[in-house]
Amino acid sequence: MASQFSRVITLLRKERGITQKKAAEELGVSQALLSHYEKGIRECGLDFVVRVANYYDVSCDYLLGRSAERSGLTLSVEEIPAPEATAGKDGHYRGSVLPTLNRKLVSNSLNILYDKLSACPDKGLVTEVSGYLMVSVYKMFRLVYRSVRGNTDSLFSVPGALWQGYSSAAMEMAEANVSAILKGEDIGKGAPLKDLSAFAMTSESLARDYPLYATSLLNLIKTSEERIAGPRAAAPADKVAVNK
Repeated sequence: MASQFSRVITLLRKERGITQKKAAEELGVSQALLSHYEKGIRECGLDFVVRVANYYDVSCDYLLGRSAERSGLTLSVEEIPAPEATAGKDGHYRGSVLPTLNRKLVSNSLNILYDKLSACPDKGLVTEVSGYLMVSVYKMFRLVYRSVRGNTDSLFSVPGALWQGYSSAAMEMAEANVSAILKGEDIGKGAPLKDLSAFAMTSESLARDYPLYATSLLNLIKTSEERIAGPRAAAPADKVAVNK
């Protein structure tokens, strides 16, 4: 939890464009002590957590990494806005809580990602991002499909002995191309990308620009990082954070 606190207070200060010296003065601590808090060298008391929450107008749960959303409030999965397109034949989500929640988080987060990409004129970037995402869905679908012996592999053209390695390689290639494009390198897919201003964002701007979907993206980030870091901090499956 301490590592989350240090990360969040550093993020909030930098998003506000405040120097460490100024933040320390206004929070009533020395710059050296605030530096220790931001680096996770020292742990603060509850009174300082409350002071920081009031200073940045966020919840204590957000500061401590318990909530992905600044307000720290929660809502049930049914209250998360459904994306514009749904997979069900009747146009409604159905099934147990966990698949419904995760599907909404992924779909709503993709809405934000593609809206950001639409503001960028580089077609190669959109192509490579889309290629990566499509192959990842292909991999998961094929794993589920082949789990039943009666499902014929003739649905797919890439041989069974090759598809996993080839699809992983395709994803790595797409990721490398995206990284190169964003660095302004010429990979033969159009003029090098020079203007990245469309991708400038903060947690505040995301909540403001995407009031329906920002909660989903922030929770997707939190859930993904918990998975990356390990299973020790699993989040409840039926509760997520909500905007103010």
